[in-house]
Amino acid sequence: MSKRPTKLTAAAIGAGLLLTGGVLATVTGGAANAAETASSAAATCGVLYDDFAYSSSTDTAFTGHGWTARSNSGGPGVAGATWKPQNITFPTVDGQKVAQLQSSTDGTAAGTVQSEFLTTAQKFKDGTYAARIKFSDTPSSGTDGDHVNETFFAIGPAQKQTFDPDYSELDFSEYLPNGGWGEQGPINYQTSWNGYQDDPWVAHNAHDSQNASLAGWHNVMATVSAQHVKYYIDGTLVGDQTYDDATGTFPVWPRANMSVNFNLWFIDTAGHTSGNSVYQEQVDWFYYNKDTVQTPAQVNSAAAGYRSAGSTFQDTVGTGTCTNPPTDPTSPPVTPTTPPVTPTTTPPTTPPTGPANCSTAAEWSWSQVYLAGDKAKHNGHLWSANWWTQGSEPGLTAQWKDLGPC
Repeated sequence: MSKRPTKLTAAAIGAGLLLTGGVLATVTGGAANAAETASSAAATCGVLYDDFAYSSSTDTAFTGHGWTARSNSGGPGVAGATWKPQNITFPTVDGQKVAQLQSSTDGTAAGTVQSEFLTTAQKFKDGTYAARIKFSDTPSSGTDGDHVNETFFAIGPAQKQTFDPDYSELDFSEYLPNGGWGEQGPINYQTSWNGYQDDPWVAHNAHDSQNASLAGWHNVMATVSAQHVKYYIDGTLVGDQTYDDATGTFPVWPRANMSVNFNLWFIDTAGHTSGNSVYQEQVDWFYYNKDTVQTPAQVNSAAAGYRSAGSTFQDTVGTGTCTNPPTDPTSPPVTPTTPPVTPTTTPPTTPPTGPANCSTAAEWSWSQVYLAGDKAKHNGHLWSANWWTQGSEPGLTAQWKDLGPC
């Protein structure tokens, strides 16, 4: 994959900004606890829920609840672009108050405006992350075609050295409706990072992607537990990442606490054609359950519980003593005595013996969406999808299990 800039460098968001702020323990509304029935550990380790019921990015409730709208210059995105806090607004969309990011470009650096809001505290690591996000395939005004990136991610302190062992970043969703990084759109990425080298560019990360439109509302979720980072879209598992794709030796689960960020930025201006184009990304709610693994159904139930109770904000993260580490019975810890020296996506040295029953399986198709357990024939073998996948060729990626020759 082409070089993909990280969200934070020494010249980007700035460690000073991210390290300010404190831990809040505030509940807005009368019955927020009713939403925490999904896990008994929630009350111990803490939950953050925000419905984004604010008036502006300067609303004292917005900043008091631990958020800030970015104004400082730097990457990611178009060099020389401006970051405007006033482009973070809170309109009513589809009947519900939302956080809205708006970014625009006229094809020049001086005429490019990007937007981001993030938590001021870095207190997020293991546990369950989720947000309900409205992605867009087209601009709200102007010509289409720009390489815009609609994102939701968590990131720790900037690298102190090349391949910093403490560098942590989880890109829960990077949606490129018009493509970018040499890829055609629409495409959506989930990426877990170990570290990187700037020049020449070398990335230690693992990623999954989906070649399909995400226009509209979607629940984006991830769990971090037992050295696995699992990504979900609308309840469907789309990635399970542990070590980097290239070597299979560098762990990609977070090693340090992170902030949570929503960002709408332009990879470049190469796709711009004419005039000024305006793009929007909207966030209905954000949810985090510290050191606790929940299912998509449990998260949806918790969010619905807050809303039905009229509770717009709760933050108890870091206010208690966690006695239970995150547990995920489906994912035993990945701590090999001798780390693999080849990519985890390399086909097994000794393929399964056959023949497999290929009579009912169709040939693999690049454009076909496959769910976990779906079968396809490719290169004379029968394959089974490990989870949601599209455009990932059997035999070359971890999305497929080889069931043997036909």
